[in-house]
Amino acid sequence: MRILLDTHLLLWATARSRRLPAEARGLLEDPANEIHYSAASLWEIAIKLGLRRTDFEVDLGLLRATLPDMGFVELPVTGAHAERLVLLPPIHKDPFDRMLVAQSLSEPLVLLTNDGLLAEYGSLVRLVQ
Repeated sequence: MRILLDTHLLLWATARSRRLPAEARGLLEDPANEIHYSAASLWEIAIKLGLRRTDFEVDLGLLRATLPDMGFVELPVTGAHAERLVLLPPIHKDPFDRMLVAQSLSEPLVLLTNDGLLAEYGSLVRLVQ
């Protein structure tokens, strides 16, 4: 399966946090799965670091260096993703989450998330809790 992690799952996976749902952990550990993270997630983390959000306290340089070592593949944001974003219904208001959904639908990749609202975007969004 080709998987895209949402930003929180990405942070929890790299920190080996207990907050990472067991189902997500199993999917990440399955060598048959190809795990992607979005450049939009790194952008979101950078912005929230600048805002001093305590739920996004991370060394962004170290995070970026760690991701390839974990076997995660970076997914850039493209014009095609922006075009797909325009077509999304206004279910979710967060621009970063909306971009992740657009990327998921464009590629296609299964978007793993713990955000129940994102799951309303359809079968390519998988809720893990």
